[in-house]
Amino acid sequence: MIEFENSAFIERRQQLLSNMHSNSICVVPSASLHTRSRDTEFAFRQDSYFHYLCGFPEPDAWLILSNAPAYPQGLCVLFCQGKDPNIEMWQGRRIGPREAKRAYGVDLAFDSDEFEDRVLELVDGHDQLYFASGDHPETEALLLDCLAQLRGAPKQSQTAPSSILDSRILLDEMRLFKSAFEIDIMRQAAKISAQAHIKAMQFAQHGRFEYQLEAVLHHEFAMQGAKHPAYSTIVGSGDNACILHYTENSAELKAGQLVLIDAGCELQGYAADITRTFPVSGQFSLEQAQLYQLVLDAQLAAFACIKPGNTVGQATQVAIEVITRGLLTLGLLQGTLAENVEQQHYKAFFMHGLSHWLGLDVHDVGNYKIDGNDRPFEPGMVLTVEPGIYIAADAPVASRWRGIGIRIEDNLLVTAQGHEVLTQDVPKDMAHIEALMAKGQPEK
Repeated sequence: MIEFENSAFIERRQQLLSNMHSNSICVVPSASLHTRSRDTEFAFRQDSYFHYLCGFPEPDAWLILSNAPAYPQGLCVLFCQGKDPNIEMWQGRRIGPREAKRAYGVDLAFDSDEFEDRVLELVDGHDQLYFASGDHPETEALLLDCLAQLRGAPKQSQTAPSSILDSRILLDEMRLFKSAFEIDIMRQAAKISAQAHIKAMQFAQHGRFEYQLEAVLHHEFAMQGAKHPAYSTIVGSGDNACILHYTENSAELKAGQLVLIDAGCELQGYAADITRTFPVSGQFSLEQAQLYQLVLDAQLAAFACIKPGNTVGQATQVAIEVITRGLLTLGLLQGTLAENVEQQHYKAFFMHGLSHWLGLDVHDVGNYKIDGNDRPFEPGMVLTVEPGIYIAADAPVASRWRGIGIRIEDNLLVTAQGHEVLTQDVPKDMAHIEALMAKGQPEK
């Protein structure tokens, strides 16, 4: 498994080196630990760019890549925390430079304490420096100091890079297109997340709490090898579902309400992102069913647009038209379809975007436009499709519609033939949801 992973990371590094200007150096820092309170830290999560290029799992590390002429195959140097039995007894085992060099396929590995002393000689002589300016202030300050030293050096043999280029421009484009290795992980993350959603549906009933459904989800993630959610889990019952990023998850579930769950696991760094909406009592009311079917119809119509050559903009427009037409039919909007779409009256009920890229970050990197135009889909892209309708408890509509929030979200891989729905294991048509929940509901 490690050898297979290393081959993927080595290929990415080689691709980055080939995309960089010749005789350039790239510095990529890891994430650091962050204090939660006093002497405790938040759970560590590796920087996505750093993970993408080497997979090394520890904090306070740096990866340096060079394509200087002296290194025809490129040079990869890793700095990481050194072995220290006294510290490791308290804080856990460290990999250390010697094992890191062997296990992670780098050319050289040094103790992170040596980074400040060695980085100047590594940067010396390169024409350009690639770095994600603004993301890592301490490392950036150190690199700027290195450049100042090299530019002011009395030795004619020392030269500083003439410019600092944004490494994210190259890396974001690479990350947008998933390899077969990445797609396999994302399929598995989707399956784990789907099973968690199913268990949460079956657990839900009147008198239980939103945080208990959250616990069911996280338990299933962990039981299947995904220790952490990919983002803050949303469990919104009743009109809490109308708060787009609701994460309090503290309310009691009540009969007659809907529950909106937006949750996905993180597996080997990769995110799944699923939303399902279902009735606490196991059956949709008439108004809930009408709005739910409208959202589902919009999603399925958008799905038809997810294929090479089409764009997010096209899919969004299709979903908007389906939702707007449905809201007009139900009497929640007035006027013509054209004027409601043109004047964006639908935004009173569908106010967010339809899609975002998905990968190492739940809102993953990658440009949505090229030269000001919507970017066409290409095979290997992964994105969400997530229409919704939200009618606040105080909305100026008939009372029977108020307090209903619905979103349906799936993860799609763009393929040469069209798309693959990675999250298809979670039921979303009403009959299947009601049948599934009936199995988990107590006998009446």
